[in-house]
Order: sequence, then C-alpha cells, then structure tokens
Amino acid sequence: MNEQTLVILKPDAVARGIVGEIITRFEKVGLKIVGMKMLAASKKQLEEHYQKDDEWLIRKGKGIIKNKSYPDNYDPKKAGQEIVDGLMSDMMLYPVIGMVVEGHNAVNVVRKIAGPTNVEEAQPGTIRGDYSHDTYALANVSDRPIITIVHASGEKHEAKQEIKIWFKPEEIHKYDRVETHLHYRKNK
Repeated sequence: MNEQTLVILKPDAVARGIVGEIITRFEKVGLKIVGMKMLAASKKQLEEHYQKDDEWLIRKGKGIIKNKSYPDNYDPKKAGQEIVDGLMSDMMLYPVIGMVVEGHNAVNVVRKIAGPTNVEEAQPGTIRGDYSHDTYALANVSDRPIITIVHASGEKHEAKQEIKIWFKPEEIHKYDRVETHLHYRKNK
C-alpha cells in the first residue's frame, strides 16, 4: 500500500527560504518524511541522477534546437546533453534538501502537489504554480534550465533508483505518525 518517492528541494528553494513551506505541503496531505538531509550535490550523484538514454537526449535536443534557434544541422544528442549539463550545473549552485517521502500513491501525490515541470502550465496551489513564474523562453534567453523549485520522481521504478543515489538504507527511517490510523482507516 505504501510507496516511497524522492523529492529534492532545489537550490532555488533553499536560497529563497521557502523550504519549510514546501515541506509542510507534503506533511499536511498525510505523507510521511522518512529521510531528509541537506547536502551539496556531488557531480557523481548528479551524473547518476540525470543519466539519460540517447532517445531522451535526441528528443529533448530537437526541442531545444527549435526553441533556441540553433542551426538546423546542430546535433540533437549534443543539444540534449547540454540540457543535462545545465541541470547539473544548476543543482550545484547552492545546497539542496533531499527527502524520501512515504505514503499511499506517494509518487503521484507528490507530483500533483509539485505541479507540471512546465511552470507555465502549473496551477496556483501547486509548488511550481505558487513559487515559480519562469518560462522556457526566459530560461532559453538566460541560457539556464527552467526554475522548477523541486524535483519529484516520475514513476515508482524511477523513485526506487533515485532514492538509492541520494540515500543510504540506514538514512531511511520507519516510524508511525500519530494520525496514520485516520488516513488509512478501514470500515469495521
């Protein structure tokens, strides 16, 4: 019933002092934080975290080529790798806060709270809708990734892989929250 997912509060969240407000959103919905730490993301962690296959690099690269007015013959795989390099560089600006969040349907619930990666589509009430007003156009002319405030694993298998990159097993804790019986109660 319970699943775990990874949430990373990115450097922008830390530098702006909105960490507490973001963490509260996950706790208020009934999710449990079972691991949390502040760290300077290492290049090795980020390379593992942002390891992308050629298909992803080419697909994203084609989009960035079109949006940034690259020459038509620019290598889409190289452009895709530039996206990854920019994401990694951005994640090393300031410390990040990594969290393992647990609860029923945790991956989907966290993604709903975070809002879509395309900040222009993020609704008010989501983390990205409330704390970022960035656009791909502004990010492109500023030569940086779009400011998404948080990373949230996209799928269960992805969450398991990402948690292993950022947390040792002994850094993930088991405990009961007081209101657990309310969130997961059964009819008699």
